[in-house]
Amino acid sequence: MCSKATRAVRPLMSSDFCEARRRALGLYRAIYRYIPYILKYFDIPKTEDDCRWKLREYFYRHACITDVRIIDLLVIKGYIELKEITHQWQQKGHLMRHWNPSIEKKPCDFLGKFLAGMD
Repeated sequence: MCSKATRAVRPLMSSDFCEARRRALGLYRAIYRYIPYILKYFDIPKTEDDCRWKLREYFYRHACITDVRIIDLLVIKGYIELKEITHQWQQKGHLMRHWNPSIEKKPCDFLGKFLAGMD
């Protein structure tokens, strides 16, 4: 007979979902406020609306995540990214990679692989 054991895990930063959500919204606001300075310092050929749309797109991509530890991890990564941008450790090319066209998924069925010229 198999016994199920649950393991209590330590939270990264937030103790519950509401606190994690608050941290995520704080990150969103911090990046949103810094968008005019990004355009000024990096001279990227985008408008403020383009940058705000891309920021919104990134946050909506992870909107369905409910695990507090994963939310905290993404927020930490977001703050690291913001710090790299504010200290200008990233260059113009690093910021422009966010607007690259999406990469198409590789075919996984036989016919798709055959037509793509894969093994």
